[in-house]
Amino acid sequence: MASSRPELQAPPEIFYNDEEARKYTSSSRIVEIQAKLSERALELLALPDDGVPRLLLDIGCGSGLSGETITEAGHQWIGWDISESMLDIAVEREVEGDLILGDMGQGLGLRPGVVDGAIGISSIQWLCNADKSSHEPRIRLKAFFGTLYRSLARGARAVFQVYPENLAQRELILGFAMRAGFAGGIVIDFPHSTKKRKEYLVLTCGPPSLSSATPKGKGEDGECYSSDDDSSEDEENQTVCVSDRHRPRKKQKVNKKGKGRAWVMKKKDQMRKKGKEVPNDTKYTARKRKDRF
Repeated sequence: MASSRPELQAPPEIFYNDEEARKYTSSSRIVEIQAKLSERALELLALPDDGVPRLLLDIGCGSGLSGETITEAGHQWIGWDISESMLDIAVEREVEGDLILGDMGQGLGLRPGVVDGAIGISSIQWLCNADKSSHEPRIRLKAFFGTLYRSLARGARAVFQVYPENLAQRELILGFAMRAGFAGGIVIDFPHSTKKRKEYLVLTCGPPSLSSATPKGKGEDGECYSSDDDSSEDEENQTVCVSDRHRPRKKQKVNKKGKGRAWVMKKKDQMRKKGKEVPNDTKYTARKRKDRF
């Protein structure tokens, strides 16, 4: 159900309060799922197997569950999250990574080319929600992917496990990643399984090349699949859903004849209340003038 999606209930910094953050981290089921998703994201990063530790970015690191997987793989990491409660628990758990409290939708303030890779587990779809009047999903996606691209070393990958709400939201996220300069696409594991199905946005920093080709997803029978093989996507939901909590304002209906007298009178009254000079109302107010030859 859509209502069960956390991003539709409250902004992340509010939804993941002290109680929810502790509940999330203490759930053995969530810990296990997070570990599996993080391991798969690291696998898709395709880091060189040369024993050299890399510096990775964990977007939406939360309490550091994904970071632990990065540490176990022998790499260093920087965790980025907007929830102070989640980061407080990460500090309590004494995770190995450096933690940054920040809004990824405002961009990442990192030096160019300093990061060797990035992962994010169920985090970037939050950018598609307008939680404040100043929030515009397209601007936030542009800021995030643009600064992420600059912070990654050339040829480095970024892998994000995502839960897009519909096909259009998936295309919105992918589209802004491509505009930022990334090459890549969507990898779908177990595309024909309702429970096991997982989507990963796999991006490579730099122009398309053999190394930037999108990997294949895993299947139940051991076969590999690409996102092009999956034709079971719901085609009914074609519009980008910003958020059920912040539906776009309805456009005012305008008839073929124009705004109408009632609308003009209302606007003139509003202007008078603001102390502005407004022409007096007459029988000619809002009347359409005849066309001149």
